[in-house]
Amino acid sequence: MCCNGNFWNKKEGCGSGMLSFCGMDSCRVDGAGRVRLTTPTVEDFLRRCDGEVVLFGLPEGAVAVYPEEVYQEMRRRELGDLDAVGASFAARRSLRRFGSMASAAKISRQGRVTLPEVLQRFAGLLPGSDAKVVGVEIGVEIWAADRFEAEMTDILRAEKNKRQLELNQEEGVSNEP
Repeated sequence: MCCNGNFWNKKEGCGSGMLSFCGMDSCRVDGAGRVRLTTPTVEDFLRRCDGEVVLFGLPEGAVAVYPEEVYQEMRRRELGDLDAVGASFAARRSLRRFGSMASAAKISRQGRVTLPEVLQRFAGLLPGSDAKVVGVEIGVEIWAADRFEAEMTDILRAEKNKRQLELNQEEGVSNEP
């Protein structure tokens, strides 16, 4: 298992204390389904939640690692009034997604987090595979390296389209096909 810390430093990453959970690292999922987190990430989790985290399978195909308070707030906002769950197909479906794709975990003293098999399969993070650990300011996401590359391509394409729409609006050009 290797973590080379490509982008986790005081200049490029955000581990300096000003911002938490920023930067990106490349690593490999070990034979036990564990991913090693960088020292700044581990320190952020220890400071924020004593290393107690929630692993959550994101619809995009990655595994989020959040402090429990962040996960609970996301869940609260997504579900709204829990009293209405019995009458709402969408709310019950959301409960299934949150319940089936979430797991409590603790970051080890060695800075590793063990991914449950169901999340490994879901996210393509099988033992021996290359992974990216990406800071998202409220926690980190663990991506299969090829999926993250595709996600970044999609993000850049969307940003380019957004810029073009803004330029067209400024110039009074119609955005209609």
